[in-house]
Amino acid sequence: MSLRLLKVSIRSEVDVVGARQRARQIAELCGFGQQDQVRIATTVSELARNVFRYVGSGHVDFSVEGSTAPQTLLIEVHDKGPGIPNLDEILAGHYRSSTGMGLGLLGARKLMDAFEVRTSAGKGTHISLRKLLPGTAKLITAQAAGQVGGALAAATVDMALSEAQQQNQELLTTLAELKSRQEELLQLTRELEDTNRGVVALYAELDEKAEHLRRADQAKSRFLSNMSHEFRTPLSSIRALAKLLLDRVDGDLGVEQEKQVRFILDGANSLTELVNDLLDMAKIEAGKVEIRPSVFQVADMFSALRGMLRPLLVSDRLQLSFQAPADCEMYSDEGKVSQILRNFISNAIKFTEGGSIVVKAEVVPKTGAVRFSVTDTGIGIPIDQQSIIFEEFSQVENHLQRNVKGTGLGLPLCRQLATLLGGSVAVSSRPGSGSTFSASLPLMHSAPQTPREEITGIALDDVRLPVLVIEDRPELRLLYERYLHQSEFRLLAASTLNEAETIWRNVEPRAVLLDILLEGKDSWHWLVQIKNDESRRHVPIIIASDVDDKNKAMGLGADAYFLKPLGRDELLAALRSLVGSEGDRNEMPSRAVIT
Repeated sequence: MSLRLLKVSIRSEVDVVGARQRARQIAELCGFGQQDQVRIATTVSELARNVFRYVGSGHVDFSVEGSTAPQTLLIEVHDKGPGIPNLDEILAGHYRSSTGMGLGLLGARKLMDAFEVRTSAGKGTHISLRKLLPGTAKLITAQAAGQVGGALAAATVDMALSEAQQQNQELLTTLAELKSRQEELLQLTRELEDTNRGVVALYAELDEKAEHLRRADQAKSRFLSNMSHEFRTPLSSIRALAKLLLDRVDGDLGVEQEKQVRFILDGANSLTELVNDLLDMAKIEAGKVEIRPSVFQVADMFSALRGMLRPLLVSDRLQLSFQAPADCEMYSDEGKVSQILRNFISNAIKFTEGGSIVVKAEVVPKTGAVRFSVTDTGIGIPIDQQSIIFEEFSQVENHLQRNVKGTGLGLPLCRQLATLLGGSVAVSSRPGSGSTFSASLPLMHSAPQTPREEITGIALDDVRLPVLVIEDRPELRLLYERYLHQSEFRLLAASTLNEAETIWRNVEPRAVLLDILLEGKDSWHWLVQIKNDESRRHVPIIIASDVDDKNKAMGLGADAYFLKPLGRDELLAALRSLVGSEGDRNEMPSRAVIT
């Protein structure tokens, strides 16, 4: 939808001044700020002067495009002259003229959001300029456009004196702002110099501290590893000697002696468990833990755990059960997955006096992961304590604590092992109602991806043409992925403009499919930004949106426009028309318009 506001004829110098004045008045009535009013007035003045100087007559049309906010101010400058020679050279900034020809066109393109010029020797020149209205501007309807026209008709037009005064005021204001900003820049420069000196000194100190921390961390890991090995030998001797005494190899023991030896054996076992956990932690921190993935059935792993852990159930009041999905196959390190679950189950047995412990595995749809959970009916964990239980040597005080042994390293070790396998751990608990510890692990373990692979989410050896799809609704992203499946195009998915920029820095798309409304915000300004970027404007942008505003979109540079829902045939036809077939990959796509 386009609403015409005013038409200004250019036949004399006075008309040039009048066009500038009207442009500023229209910009003010449309809601533009002072600086944008000056930009729009200056642009119209330069182009109107070109019309009068090189052709002698023409006209300027002002109108508003779009039915949704933000609307677009459309300014069209027409003449029926001989056309503009060397237009490509002028727009590239290479043309040099003694009369200044071309500077007005370059300035107009920089000051406006969208710029288009068509020229020929027989039909003259038509220049279209577009500027997005501010987000705070009111929607201009047909009635409002009539009111704007009435306000323009009622406005006085004192061409020479009034416009000269206005330009003098703008110049004085600009000079005052420049002086103020120059003073601010000088002050900022002095502050930055002082700050830089402080930052340099701080960086030097931080580097020194970081080096100390690195050395301390390495020393800690080496100490834990070495001491763990050193502790194992005497602990093994203590345990062996204690067992010999308890087996009466060298004679009978008194009741008190047996009791004391059992204390010694229990202490040695606890220390051995602590040493093993410390050694595992040290290996992980030092990066010396090797992942040995293999294919295994979750049900088979559960069977082994059932046989291993049933002896720990010292009371008939506590039931341990396992629930595994049928034919759930994983490619991961079975030993480390089993170690995580053993720690979870051991904790559940320690802090559950009666009831049940349920060990469960379930495949999470669409994520390629399996969620292991251990749910007990034990004493539970207060909410304010749940954030610390995965920290080293942290334990929650409770009435069962003195009756069970523990190092405070089991859960931190589970978290590190899960991270090593590409997953994560979590806990959900309420005091008196029990706890659920869970570990979400990928079904297929893979080596850590490079940053580029993580960002794009695609295989780097995929030779299909990349299409950047910017859509915040996951069901539509999935739909577009199905559309492009088994075609010459591959999908790069982004839900926000920031994600899209990140992807674009790593992989340049051959086309963009853009939704106008993303999480409640419009993407019109991003469209303008891309089409004003010399290095990216050649990439065709296809809009698929619920917003019915085709004219505004095409005017701002979109190459195709569709209302949702967009069909597969329509999308592929638009991509093939704008990008080219698979055999044209090395050629730059030319601009096409599909509506």
